[in-house]
Amino acid sequence: MEEDNMQQEEEKSSFSSNDYNPCPICLGPVTHEAYLDRCFHKYCYNCIARWAKFFAAQNSQPTSILKCPFCKSDNFSIVYECEGDSFQRHYINQDPETSTFYSRAHKFRLRCYYREPGAISDKFNVLQYWKVRRYLQPNKWLQIWLKREIQALTQEEDVDIVVHHIVGVIESFMRQNEQGISKRTIEQNREYFKASLCDAARPFLMGRTEHFVNEVELFLASGLTIEAYDDVYSECLETPASSAISEDEEMMPHKLNTELPYLHFFDEDSDAE
Repeated sequence: MEEDNMQQEEEKSSFSSNDYNPCPICLGPVTHEAYLDRCFHKYCYNCIARWAKFFAAQNSQPTSILKCPFCKSDNFSIVYECEGDSFQRHYINQDPETSTFYSRAHKFRLRCYYREPGAISDKFNVLQYWKVRRYLQPNKWLQIWLKREIQALTQEEDVDIVVHHIVGVIESFMRQNEQGISKRTIEQNREYFKASLCDAARPFLMGRTEHFVNEVELFLASGLTIEAYDDVYSECLETPASSAISEDEEMMPHKLNTELPYLHFFDEDSDAE
């Protein structure tokens, strides 16, 4: 009898907690949680996607703003797939498929980040790069490469501030070593460099930070141009790089990997899987 009462209390508590903060649109328990980026009101993924369709249909011109159906505040993106320190984000009316900056090379590089980290690590002698202090040599392609990588990962065009911040961390590291300030061993120097980059990039790249930092190290150690580095990846993954993507492979990131879904506000069927 006592066990039955405890079970009833647990069910009642669970029911109350689910009903306490229902989806403002369907008024039921929230499923596939999604949030608006300014007001942080929570909705079912499907509900806010359908609302975005409706809101877009009411405007004669495309808009990058989505009004919250609950508080009527302006928002610019929908945040979803929140897991630990990673999440997905869709900016309203800024689909990479129609963006001029999001090239085939961006799509190819995003594919690389959904492979196992270190997919091409055996192609370059990273330890030698640190032993002979090649990190003191400036890389004239680094800034352009960083911009493309961060654009590919965030799917935002304006990433200059982020790039400037990360370049600043790398240059500061180089100055410390050039002036002989650092007394660290080779391995300590390497770990310090990667830890510093992680701290700089994590606010912007979240769960992809460590993979990104590994890629930065590999690109610097390779000594290759951007195109040559892509070619190495292409050969290792047996996947065409930017200049060789076939029509069948000309697709968006959400089709390239099932872990990266995107909302399509103007499609008829927007239900999440």
